[in-house]
Amino acid sequence: QVQPVESGGGLVQPGGSLRLSCAASGRTFSTYSMGWFRQAPGQEREFVAGLNRILFGTYYADSVKGRFTISRDNAKNTVYLQMDRLIPDDTAVYFCAARSAGLHSRSPRDYEYWGQGTQVTVSS
Repeated sequence: QVQPVESGGGLVQPGGSLRLSCAASGRTFSTYSMGWFRQAPGQEREFVAGLNRILFGTYYADSVKGRFTISRDNAKNTVYLQMDRLIPDDTAVYFCAARSAGLHSRSPRDYEYWGQGTQVTVSS
C-alpha cells in the first residue's frame, strides 16, 4: 500500500510556473503507474497527466499538452508535475494518484490510492 502526499500548490499569476510534488509514504512509487488529476469547483475530477509503471511514456490531457510535464524520480520516491504558462482555467485542486496496474488510466475510478490534494490558483 502507498499513500501519496502532494505539495507545491499556491497562487500564481497567469503565465507563471509551479512545480507540484507527490511524495510516497509506504511502498515505492516505482511499483505503480501514476496520474495527476484536478478538480475545479462544481466540476468533475479530470485527468491531467500520467506515467506508466511499464512501457516508458508520458501522457497528457489536450488542455495541458506542451505546458505541463510529468516526471518521476525513483531515488527520491517522488513524482512531479511541472506546470508552465499557467492560465486561469488551470485553477483547481490537484491530486496525485497511484494504481498498481502497469499502465496509467485517464479515469479516476481506476486509481486505488489518492493524496489529499493541493490548491493551485492562477489569478492576477
